[in-house]
Amino acid sequence: MSRRWKRGALSVRCAAVAALCALIAGCGGTPEPRRSVRPVRAPAPAPANAQSPEIRQCIAKLRSAGVRLEALPDRRFSGGCTAIGSVKLLDFGVPTTNLTTMTCPLAEKFVGWARYGVQPAARLFLGAELVRIETFGTYSCRPIAGSGRLSEHAKSNAVDVAAFVLADGRRVSVKNGWTGDDRERQFLRTVRQSACRRFRTVLSPDYNAAHHDHLHFDLGGRGTYCR
Repeated sequence: MSRRWKRGALSVRCAAVAALCALIAGCGGTPEPRRSVRPVRAPAPAPANAQSPEIRQCIAKLRSAGVRLEALPDRRFSGGCTAIGSVKLLDFGVPTTNLTTMTCPLAEKFVGWARYGVQPAARLFLGAELVRIETFGTYSCRPIAGSGRLSEHAKSNAVDVAAFVLADGRRVSVKNGWTGDDRERQFLRTVRQSACRRFRTVLSPDYNAAHHDHLHFDLGGRGTYCR
């Protein structure tokens, strides 16, 4: 009786093990082959420094006009400051100090102003060739004086012009020439008016005391302002 009971228990145990093996499809069987799945290729990301069509066109236009420049990568800084679609002017026929990062549209307007506004005015009113323009620079991560709003300088979209140097050695500064002799006064006001035809915002010593020593040009805003 005892032997029969043991044989019966053994049969039940084997049946249970066989059922378990069948359930997990592992005991002595071959798993069903998996279907091969083709990997899906993600679309190639756009280059991090891809330039917009407008900026590419701007750069091409400057180069076709004989301007030597360096196209700069887009950059974003803390505080909301940026350098997007910017270039560095290397040579455009008028040596200019402190020109660093500036938007390409600003660079294009500046080159036109220097070539076709300042150079002829220097010959006409001062009787000498222009050999250098001195600026206070372009990019600067800061707000507008007395305001919490970012300056266009913080977007590489503005330039401050301080003085003009002539071939005969004279240096006409905005600070001294704005109220200087008639020729200097006429020259500085003429180059300001030339700038007003190109830039959206032009500020001079006539605007406020903060601009007593420079001409500010930028391409910000939607309208135009010349003072």
